[in-house]
Amino acid sequence: MTDQFESEPPSPPVPRSAPGTASQPQPAPTAGAAIAPDPELLIDIEGHAVPLTELLSAYHESRGRLAQVKRETRQAVSRRRAEQTLKPFQAELIRMQKYLEHNQRRMIILFEGRDAAGKGGTIRRVIRYMNEKHYRVVALGKPTDHQRTQWFFQRYIEQFPHGGEQVLFDRSWYNRAMVEPVFGFCSPEEYEHFMHGVVGFEKDLVRQGTILVKLYFSVTKEEQARRFERRKTDPLRQWKLSEIDVQAQDRWDDFTHQKYEMLRHSHTPWAPWTVIRSNNKQKARLNAIKVILNAVPYERGDRSLDFVPDPDIVVSGARELEIMEAQMLREGRFTV
Repeated sequence: MTDQFESEPPSPPVPRSAPGTASQPQPAPTAGAAIAPDPELLIDIEGHAVPLTELLSAYHESRGRLAQVKRETRQAVSRRRAEQTLKPFQAELIRMQKYLEHNQRRMIILFEGRDAAGKGGTIRRVIRYMNEKHYRVVALGKPTDHQRTQWFFQRYIEQFPHGGEQVLFDRSWYNRAMVEPVFGFCSPEEYEHFMHGVVGFEKDLVRQGTILVKLYFSVTKEEQARRFERRKTDPLRQWKLSEIDVQAQDRWDDFTHQKYEMLRHSHTPWAPWTVIRSNNKQKARLNAIKVILNAVPYERGDRSLDFVPDPDIVVSGARELEIMEAQMLREGRFTV
């Protein structure tokens, strides 16, 4: 008996049509066909009639924002892990610095390479925890009219370290081997004088006890273009974009030719070049630090660390020359 008087379950809410419109019968969808939302269909949400299309638009927009947040979170976690990986080696840099100070050794590190290759970011990681009293970062601008009348190396020598100090050159005298001839900032005669003189200059520098490390950061044309594009759109990076940067892509082959000539003339047993493949910034930074540490005979603090550079990231100048010459034989042009 009681079953007959039990209340029926409530019917699901029926979407309401806009006022003054008649409900139109909808044709049955074809099997397998996508069903387009009815633009006139309204959904009752807390007493408000909201078009279904508006709800779907908001849903897709929120999904897009959520996907963006997830990507940014993954990238932040990856960067955080990379920075944590650097810390034991940054501690070793402090021990290396103490060795240089205790033994009154001088050290010069050259950071060269294409624009947007990651030189500045690597320098910042190298010096992050070091004693600022015992290192300097030098990034010289255009020479003055007075400096143009001096011996070419003179303005760089003025920045050289004293005993117990390191100097990190963010671009160096090798501007004359790369940027200046490409953009016509030096004469062919000035370029030839430099290429003939730099080998003896560095040999004398090393002979007199200076530790010299020469790093060339190598990035692909596609990655450089991507980084330039980011500089254009990121207000925190726009200051990095110069007129020379804008022309770097158009003059890619010219820079590659100058790179080859520079390595061919100035890679020597006493002052070798080390090429850092820097498409992956995190790996480039870690391996550049390893190269720097391996150049100094200080006592290791943490012997459990792997001080061997990754051969996919670190290439000797001699090996880079072999690769470039093989490319020229096979393809008739350089591609690195």
